[in-house]
Amino acid sequence: TLADIRASIAQLEDRHRRNGVVLSGRILHVCHSLPVTCTLHVDKDTSSSSSSKWKLGPRYGHAAMISGIRSLSATHEQIIVGWTGDIESTEGEKKEVGELTEEHKSELNEILFKGDKEDDVHEAHDEDHHHTGYVAVWMSSPVAHGYYDGYCKQILWPLFHYLLWQDVATEYASADSHYPHYEAANSAFARRIAEIYQPGDLIWVHDYHLLLLPNLIRELLPDAVVGLFVHTPFPSSEVFRCLPRRKEILDGMLGANLICFQNYSYTRHFVSTCIRVCGYESHLNGRGIENPSSSHVTAVSYCPVGIDAERVARDVLRPGIKPKFDALKTLYQGKKIIVGRDKLDVVKGVLQKLRAFEKMLQMYPEWVGRVVMIQVTSPSLADSPKLERQVSELVAHINGTYGSLDFIPCHHYHQTLKKDEFYALLSVADLAVITPLRDGMNTTSMEFVIAQERTKRSPSVLSELMGVMGALWVNPWDLHTVASAMHRALLMPEAEKAIRHTYLHDVVTTRTSHMWANVLTEMLLQQMSPSVHGKNDANASGVPGKKGIPYLDIARLRKWYDAASTLAPPPSISHQPVRPRAKPTRLFFFDYDGTLAPIVKVPSAAVPSEQALNALNNLCKDERNLVYIISGRDADFLDQHLGSVGTADGGRGLGFSAEHGGFVKEPRNGTGEKSRDHASPSPWRNFTSKLDMSWMSEVYEVFRYYTERTTGSHIEVKKSSITWHYRGADPEWGQFQCRQCQDLLENNVAHKRPIEVLVGKKNLEVRPIAVNKGEIVKRLVYKHPEVEFIFCAGDDKTDEDMFRALRHNSSGKIEFIMEAPLSVTLVDDGDEEEQPSQNSHHNTSSDPKYPPMKIHLAPEAVFTVAVGHSSKRTLASWHVTSPAEVVG
Repeated sequence: TLADIRASIAQLEDRHRRNGVVLSGRILHVCHSLPVTCTLHVDKDTSSSSSSKWKLGPRYGHAAMISGIRSLSATHEQIIVGWTGDIESTEGEKKEVGELTEEHKSELNEILFKGDKEDDVHEAHDEDHHHTGYVAVWMSSPVAHGYYDGYCKQILWPLFHYLLWQDVATEYASADSHYPHYEAANSAFARRIAEIYQPGDLIWVHDYHLLLLPNLIRELLPDAVVGLFVHTPFPSSEVFRCLPRRKEILDGMLGANLICFQNYSYTRHFVSTCIRVCGYESHLNGRGIENPSSSHVTAVSYCPVGIDAERVARDVLRPGIKPKFDALKTLYQGKKIIVGRDKLDVVKGVLQKLRAFEKMLQMYPEWVGRVVMIQVTSPSLADSPKLERQVSELVAHINGTYGSLDFIPCHHYHQTLKKDEFYALLSVADLAVITPLRDGMNTTSMEFVIAQERTKRSPSVLSELMGVMGALWVNPWDLHTVASAMHRALLMPEAEKAIRHTYLHDVVTTRTSHMWANVLTEMLLQQMSPSVHGKNDANASGVPGKKGIPYLDIARLRKWYDAASTLAPPPSISHQPVRPRAKPTRLFFFDYDGTLAPIVKVPSAAVPSEQALNALNNLCKDERNLVYIISGRDADFLDQHLGSVGTADGGRGLGFSAEHGGFVKEPRNGTGEKSRDHASPSPWRNFTSKLDMSWMSEVYEVFRYYTERTTGSHIEVKKSSITWHYRGADPEWGQFQCRQCQDLLENNVAHKRPIEVLVGKKNLEVRPIAVNKGEIVKRLVYKHPEVEFIFCAGDDKTDEDMFRALRHNSSGKIEFIMEAPLSVTLVDDGDEEEQPSQNSHHNTSSDPKYPPMKIHLAPEAVFTVAVGHSSKRTLASWHVTSPAEVVG
């Protein structure tokens, strides 16, 4: 019930506040236009001075959405943000925004913000309800109309209803001609929201007019909690991919924390579009999408809009309805009445409905003279004279074929009905036929159910292609089925009518617009957590396994970083020609792609940014820092782009591990002031040289088999591993083939060879067991037992090996014993210079060739950081959301 949902919201907010999440108690609803019209009255006196007065009036349309929004005032303060619409004047002319003075705008802003307390546009609420105010977005007429009448109505509206812009345009139409206006309008909304935003506000963006807005808000307000509700249908990926600006639109939508649609099929279409058109990854079992450029995961769900059932139930009792009801009943006495009410829009299926009615009269001639259809079409925002002519011609054809001097079977009224006429028509009907070709949510079918509660309890025939439950579902394109459904509904027994009506009435009166708005609020609150909303949360524990990984605590990181530099540096002797380097007490391990640089479609384009290079150089300046790049990239790439980092003035520079641990290059080995200019780079060491690599030819043949059968896939052969990539393949087929290939390798190859099979991001990799990022991390910790601080950052599954390796001290003890890892015993066998120093403080025995090492390292001083969303499944203890935050 609504009371249960509100109680759940109160509990969620209480829990968030206890966890340190800031909540303002306000909800900002961002709509294309305000639910009020603005008229400027100007009175001139004899002295030529003038005074102005603003008058607000109701703006009709979107009644269900507005009633739902206003219902939230029972628990929250509401602010509705929207365009003012065209400013009317008492002189009968529209005022341009540029013609308004700053005083005019200030006066209107003040009146709008007072909202429902200032005017009587909407129904009065209880006195204990919170305030609902309006905030105007000012746009010039060319931008406002170019964005709304242009891009929204000529491009997006047809596309979302499975029509291309060229199918509805009367002349040549470019899909991009109005996009600059769409972009400018969304930017204007974003700036206005940033002006009024308070920490803890919830932001709900409504409909396809503002699809760029969530990401624009995210850029201006990184910590804002943003929801997006799309009221229209969302098309399949094959239709949406026709849009030239498809990526910009999808990226704009994915700036939201939560995206909601009218029903599950639209949700499925959106997820499929993100995967197939943009190649993005799905998460949360298909209920979330990650944008790799921001590493932000957007939850995707659905929640159908209802109507304000209580208001409609009151409206059908208006005193003006009864006379009109009686007049219609008398006029069509003895005849069954079929009603339809739609906008005159090509997607509403009016032509198909009239043809189905004609088909019924043809199939069941006994209805001729006994049934009439009353079809009301209200003018659409984009008038179509061609469609209006086609409807009129079809109505004339039906009446000419099946009518007579005393009987007209089809009545078409192209007008906007007044409320009394509308409800009288719904109440008197014996059947409602509402069959749009595609629709988000049709409220007329719900209003029909409530209007019939006190009259005939008549059935309805509804299109299966719109997002609403109904009595008799039909395919609006199948005229034979629609005609048969009409015939069946008109002959339906009273008992069946009552059963169907009772079910539908229960659905309509429980799944109301008030319920919809409160469920949306609950869903958005569920997306919040201390680690997402507040980056510096005091309660973040860093303990893996809790719901949501905490955001990296910078203060804690700085504390342990500074603590690892308390050892006094070696004394400097004036006559000593060479000063030894300080032993490193801090280890840094960085993945490259997705951690230091964003993931891009073309791998060669992922070069390090200037910010990343500066950050690495600064780390290398402190001799107590030992910095390693542990990447899947090959040695040539790392040498080319990062080889000189940190080597200025004889610095040791970076250490590298290439091909996921297959090759290792130590930092430079210069040891003092005078020798630093001559510090020679260390050579690359092949860690697979002593391993059996004969398995690669066998694995290559398996990969070649699947490459031939998976269009868009390819094989990448490295010196220490072999990878099958299927990013360019069909997502579902590629994933299926990947699973098949993985199963074949694990059951027929891997158990006989010292190799492991890894599933990555759109790839399948096979590598030696002893060669992985985790083994490299173990090796470096073993080689530097004096370490007091470790920072490790990565973003994908291969980096989980590093995180796993750094969880070896699960006991929580500061001092522990570390056995020599495989990357030491297998690789260094016979290399005397690679053995660790036999320092009695660290070695527990001097007898073994590779003795266990005593490590003195507090678990709290190990920072494993996953790059991505807090809901990411990882062994890391902390998270940041993007590569920019790693290098920042």
